[in-house]
Amino acid sequence: MEVLLTYFLVVNITVFILAGYDKYQARKNKRRIPENTLFFLEAIGGTVGLFLAMLFFRHKTSKSSFIIKFSFIFFIQIVLVYLKLTNKI
Repeated sequence: MEVLLTYFLVVNITVFILAGYDKYQARKNKRRIPENTLFFLEAIGGTVGLFLAMLFFRHKTSKSSFIIKFSFIFFIQIVLVYLKLTNKI
């Protein structure tokens, strides 16, 4: 269990930092972090980190396509957790 918690902590910190760096790069009109990278990190457990980065840095909060993709991944994660908790998978 400790390994799993450490994994989620590392993934969430990583995606939080990358989203913050992406926002910094956006303000400087420099090379950005690809959205697919942020979505991949969200999908493998970084949902909380990306959500907090969106709130803290006000990053991608006005981009509706990003919000829709973020919400879709989050919804899939909720469904998977539900199915796992009810022993359906």
